[in-house]
Amino acid sequence: MIQAAGWPIYPLLLASIIAVALIIERSVSLRRNRIVPPTLLNEVVTVYQRQGVTPDVLDKLSQDSPLGQVLSAGLRNVNSPREVMKEAIEEAGGSAAHDLERFLTTLGTIASASPLLGLFGTVIGMIEIFGSQGPTGTNPQQLAQGISIALYNTAFGIGIAVPSLIFYRHFRSKVDGFVVDMERAAARLVDIVHGARADFKAAPAK
Repeated sequence: MIQAAGWPIYPLLLASIIAVALIIERSVSLRRNRIVPPTLLNEVVTVYQRQGVTPDVLDKLSQDSPLGQVLSAGLRNVNSPREVMKEAIEEAGGSAAHDLERFLTTLGTIASASPLLGLFGTVIGMIEIFGSQGPTGTNPQQLAQGISIALYNTAFGIGIAVPSLIFYRHFRSKVDGFVVDMERAAARLVDIVHGARADFKAAPAK
């Protein structure tokens, strides 16, 4: 099949290998227990309320998970005003979100570019088809080769693009969900340290 598809199939094969590697890597890395451990916030609050925070505790927490990085950034500023603590958490959260999105741009690019690479192979196949027409008639071998190049590259491009796009959307959704979970956990930590926020103001007396 690869021989019949001609040389335009090789960029598509390379794209497919990269896509499979990225899908496997992101599937392993973007597991909930590794990103937002369900009991981590309660453990951090318990340690903070019992013994406070120490550099060793903060170092271990920052290496635990992306959520741990966010919480440790807040606890490093536990004696600062609420706004300073929130700013430190937001900076750490932005860095953690950037790490979670690693390789997703590449996967999305493959999903977008694969049909174009397949279309390029189709054009090459059409050139072969037109080249099979000569003054003495049609060259059957060249005609068959052109048809094979056109069809195989088109099919391969679509076959790579569809799963790549599905997994790209899936991973993007997971990352967005993790970011929301980390924001909620960080907001709860700030409320525990500085007291709950007054979400509603009392109506002025008439």
